[in-house]
Amino acid sequence: MQSQHLHHIFPKASQYDPEWVRKHSMGENVLFNLESLTKSLNLKPGMRILDLGCGKAISSIFLAKEFGVKVWAVDEAISASDNYQRIKDEGCEDHVIPIEADARALPFAEEYFDVVIVVDSYTYFGTDEKYLPYIARFIKPGGYIAIVDVCFTKEIDTLDQVPDFLRDDYQNYWYFVHTIEWWKRLWEKTGLVEVKAAKLLNEAELVRQQYIKDFEAAEEEDPFAKALERDKQNFISFFKLIGQRTKKTVYLQDYKVESKNQES
Repeated sequence: MQSQHLHHIFPKASQYDPEWVRKHSMGENVLFNLESLTKSLNLKPGMRILDLGCGKAISSIFLAKEFGVKVWAVDEAISASDNYQRIKDEGCEDHVIPIEADARALPFAEEYFDVVIVVDSYTYFGTDEKYLPYIARFIKPGGYIAIVDVCFTKEIDTLDQVPDFLRDDYQNYWYFVHTIEWWKRLWEKTGLVEVKAAKLLNEAELVRQQYIKDFEAAEEEDPFAKALERDKQNFISFFKLIGQRTKKTVYLQDYKVESKNQES
């Protein structure tokens, strides 16, 4: 019954072997989140897509197979060679290009991509107020940046606002998580994108339940799954944020130099 329900809600993602997806998802089911996001995008064959923070590249494989797009699969933590092997195993080597690169130092021409997609990783670098201006340079005017990630339903500004169930882990895993309204304001004030969607995933509760279920039998404790299981007020959820690139010119002072200095 559960599998039939999942197939109805996620008809594309449900075609993939759940063990394969679980093994190569670095958190919740990446294909569920991605399929939910793509319901709000008009992806067409031949489009150039940047899959940023692609992890083990199964999101890139999904995009290539399901929409016929060409995907640049970029991640800093996962070997491009390992991802290329997965890409070849799925017969997508002509459509997916694996690249090992920092999200803040991308090797692309300006206005190169039709769409930038970021699944479950934008919170790791996108909270920097200068990041949207940086990534916007690589998006064609009229193109899109689309993210899906974890969010809070109420903003936390001070430590005394942290719910009890998050107190032990908040300063390690959750301090960079925000509300949808926080993200919307961050994007809108740049003038570089027009926000087209900013909402909780329709399937957020199903994603939550599946994530908890996937890690019930895991050998190592997962702090995110633990928090979701202990969250009885739906304080944690999942959201999509989609912005359409305006024609506004990006003004950004030496982002790469600043990033390198901060890392040293």
